[in-house]
Amino acid sequence: MSLHYPFGETPAPGELFQICAGVFWLRLPLPFQLDHINLWLLRDGDGWTLVDTGFPDEEGRTIWRSVLATLQGPLKRIIVTHFHPDHLGLADWLLQETGARLLMTSGEFLTAHAVWNEVGGHGARFMVEQFRQHGLDAERLEKFAQRGSGYRKAVPSLPDHYDRLKAGDSLTIDGRHWHTLIGHGHAPEHLALHCPELGLCISGDMLLPRISTNISVFAATPDADALGWYLASLTEMSVQLPAATLVLPSHGRPFTGVAARVTALQEHHRERLQALEASCASTPRAAAELLDVLFGRTLDTHQTMFAMGEAIAHLNHLHHAGRLLRHIDAAGIIRYTCSSPSSTAH
Repeated sequence: MSLHYPFGETPAPGELFQICAGVFWLRLPLPFQLDHINLWLLRDGDGWTLVDTGFPDEEGRTIWRSVLATLQGPLKRIIVTHFHPDHLGLADWLLQETGARLLMTSGEFLTAHAVWNEVGGHGARFMVEQFRQHGLDAERLEKFAQRGSGYRKAVPSLPDHYDRLKAGDSLTIDGRHWHTLIGHGHAPEHLALHCPELGLCISGDMLLPRISTNISVFAATPDADALGWYLASLTEMSVQLPAATLVLPSHGRPFTGVAARVTALQEHHRERLQALEASCASTPRAAAELLDVLFGRTLDTHQTMFAMGEAIAHLNHLHHAGRLLRHIDAAGIIRYTCSSPSSTAH
């Protein structure tokens, strides 16, 4: 089964594109390589519920002012899938503009505040030390130290209160039930929404049609098997969502073919794990020494941050699976080597 894209065109920035009765697609630009985010406006009685908010720059605010001026009825609720700036970034501004209520999981709300305030193992100084331990050179480490908190620079303010959503919760939106699906690996407690009646799943970044979402290990949880969590979450989604479900992703076009996409993502990561394992077969390697194996291109500072997080995630997964051994050398650098000569056959 391959993916099917029922909508051939994408809406222009700020245009409301109807997916089905009461469900509208709103596409906003992003100021980086991933150049757009999809937001979802759901008719909710005499008003609206919004899923995700967009990036907090002036272009996004300008588009939102135009959209809010044309909406028939108030924006009553804002649901945020996870804490990343393109999803949560405009939440505080929109709450002040509209008086809406914010709904999200505790894991995402609290992580946003920890990252913004650079506490609890989150922030530039913790990341620099983590990357040093994984072999990144002094020149690139200094760039990260000088750069500081990209999150705080991007997001001017965060909401101080929210309504908590948990796994297994159900929301009634315009008389229809939307069930919460919780995923892990990309973010601590990522929220997706499934409406069986409409055959829709708003997947956030957990399930994207053309790219693999970033899976990183953060300094606060240095030994985490984030990739294992993500792969398990994908398997759960493929079981929970019927084959005909129309997936509304945060990036890319709406699609059907959940099982095919999950299989493709699992195979993508299996191939990357094999490549890393083979690269550690004869010589102990650090994560920074393996970036070319995973990405094979020159990376700027922003891309290196994601690449290091993803390399550590894959190496941690191999270590947890017993396929790589991990040790610390005399310089304090974490290195990985194959656990046995036959391990590269996995």
